[in-house]
Amino acid sequence: MASVSSPDHPLPTSAKIVIAGGFGVGKTTCVQSISEIPPINTEAWMTAASETVDRLDPGIDKTTTTVAMDFGRLTIGGDLVLYLFGTPGQPRFWPMWDDLCRGAVGALVLADTRRLEASFPAVNYFEQDTDLPFVVCVNLFDGVLTHRLDDVRAALGLSPHVPVIACDVRDPSSVARALVTVVEHTMASTAGAAR
Repeated sequence: MASVSSPDHPLPTSAKIVIAGGFGVGKTTCVQSISEIPPINTEAWMTAASETVDRLDPGIDKTTTTVAMDFGRLTIGGDLVLYLFGTPGQPRFWPMWDDLCRGAVGALVLADTRRLEASFPAVNYFEQDTDLPFVVCVNLFDGVLTHRLDDVRAALGLSPHVPVIACDVRDPSSVARALVTVVEHTMASTAGAAR
């Protein structure tokens, strides 16, 4: 029997959130750590043939790369379900971002302060190529914030209305707080635009 919405049991609202950023910033880990379902990912092994294209700095232990997207789901309370879509980070897959952002309400843009230059294309995309509200999130790779968030904001040249937060994408509770920030920022941006 189909479920019927009632004041005591409203049907959940769903929202699509995009998790974006440069190559190797933690998008797949972010989706994996928080998804309540087994996440779907399109990881492929990095091979010698892709070495010149998908190059990471020495010392970063990465053997796979996302070639299409990551997908996960998170229920927040009884009335909101988030569908998470992680973008591929390599420039050769950036044309897919338009499709992945279609229908989304907001985005979480991950940044790695060890390689901040990898964040510029993602920030530029959300500032120039879409009107999707976004939050910049510094991934705490070593569990430590190595740069003040105001310094990261200045280095990325972010507008004052773009929230900048920190999060350890390996920690589900930290990711949950980051996603709540995206939802709140989206709601505030939408309310401001409606006035």
